[in-house]
Amino acid sequence: MTRNEPAIDPVTLEILWTRMISVVDEAAATFVRTSFSTLVRDANDFAVVLTDKSGRSIAQSSLSIPSFLSTMPRTVARFLDEFGADSMQADDAYLTNDPWLGSGHLNDASMAMPIMRNGELIGFAGVVSHLPDVGGRLRNPANKEIYEEGIRIPPMRFLTAGEVDESLVKMVQANVRVPDETLGDLWAQVTCCRVLATQLNELLDEVGVKLDDFADEVVGRTERAMREAIAAIPDGTYQYVIENDGPGDYPGGTVRIVCSITVNGDELNVDYAGSDEQVNIAINVVPTYTFAYTAYALKTVLAPWIPTAEGSFAPITVTAPEGTLLNPTFPAPTGSRAMMGHLLPPAVFGALAEVLPERVQASPGSPLTAVQLASRSGANRSGEKGFVLNAFIAAGQGASANLDGASSVSFPSNLSNAPIEVLENLGPIEVIERSVRKGSGGAGQKRGGDGITFHFRMRGDADATGAFLVSRVRHPAAGLQGGEAGAKGTLEINGKPVDTAGHYLLTPGDEVLIQTGGGGGFGAP
Repeated sequence: MTRNEPAIDPVTLEILWTRMISVVDEAAATFVRTSFSTLVRDANDFAVVLTDKSGRSIAQSSLSIPSFLSTMPRTVARFLDEFGADSMQADDAYLTNDPWLGSGHLNDASMAMPIMRNGELIGFAGVVSHLPDVGGRLRNPANKEIYEEGIRIPPMRFLTAGEVDESLVKMVQANVRVPDETLGDLWAQVTCCRVLATQLNELLDEVGVKLDDFADEVVGRTERAMREAIAAIPDGTYQYVIENDGPGDYPGGTVRIVCSITVNGDELNVDYAGSDEQVNIAINVVPTYTFAYTAYALKTVLAPWIPTAEGSFAPITVTAPEGTLLNPTFPAPTGSRAMMGHLLPPAVFGALAEVLPERVQASPGSPLTAVQLASRSGANRSGEKGFVLNAFIAAGQGASANLDGASSVSFPSNLSNAPIEVLENLGPIEVIERSVRKGSGGAGQKRGGDGITFHFRMRGDADATGAFLVSRVRHPAAGLQGGEAGAKGTLEINGKPVDTAGHYLLTPGDEVLIQTGGGGGFGAP
């Protein structure tokens, strides 16, 4: 083989890539089937990632949350630093939910298991998922520091050669409201990783290809393709500013994201200097998450046709000054980080609209809207005491040059609306209405998508704590290229608007109304 000759020919590589995705998807399907929580089964709040032995991402499950592809490699790298490759053995499992080491908030557990072949480490099976509960106060912008947000697990061994760390299990059990669900999802993560490792080894047996060779080809080819896509953009700096709801004591209750994209040949830097300082509510975004959604947005615009692998992001750097909203210092609260982090793709799109208007879209109607209810004394429909209910609510997608925005979608994530029947079984609620909020999308040559109306009543005979992630209450989703803004979001309890950054005692008969915003329009109407 000459120095420039690929280790794997293009046809074989394409076939192998498709089969590799199938292996990861099968592991993901196993995770969905064995998980305990609706967050995985119905809301799709997870990802399964295959990395090589150094932590470079190779493949991700098809229905994954897009940001996790970029966070998991950094988590694997930390596990390697913490435990060392030489100490790793078959059926080890490493776990953390530290926001700065994982996906950005305590609610997500990141687990990785080494994949061994003939006694040697060849890669890692990784899975990230939103746990039903992590203790602390319910996830909400009102939390002031990370210590309020739940139990924080540093990098630890969940399994050592298949033997569980009972001390870690007891610690989790003692700190969460629904230990069976939470631990059930962690064991489902283990099962998922085991299936991925088994299926991968069977595939490698069949095709006779080394995983290192496959990884080098995929990473190398995706990097070259991304560099070509970047090089096609005129050199220069392009900027966009997004304003969104912030703390009440900020001027106008507003926080700003300043996004500056500098293109230099085949490399690209995104700098968030000028964005607001970190805030005293839980919307701060750690660097791993900042990079993840920035890089994801760039890939969707510049090279959506190439495989999603580590090479896709190699020519991209992302910077933000320390102590700011997008690079906070510990112990800043981060539980509701998606409320700002999901605005990074529209910030990137807005900056690139100057040079790539045909490829971008306007802002979505909500970066993230969610409901959380919890009670130790209240009962679900099955009569079981103690419940935690998590529900995501979609909004309107921003319009693009060629398409109206879709209604009732979760963009830029892949989160799904859980069925009403599932929600009513999880907790003592009666859903009065869930419907498309007609006319809430922004006007334009192409209209923004419509948001959602979600109205429910508390039932049963016990109180519950409610916490909500509702955004765009003061600042609607902006349009692009002259398009108009979408409608604002709303949060009401018993017909009265309430502060979105708060925890509320809900009694039987109380009603909650949430309306998500519409997406921005594209082009002057």
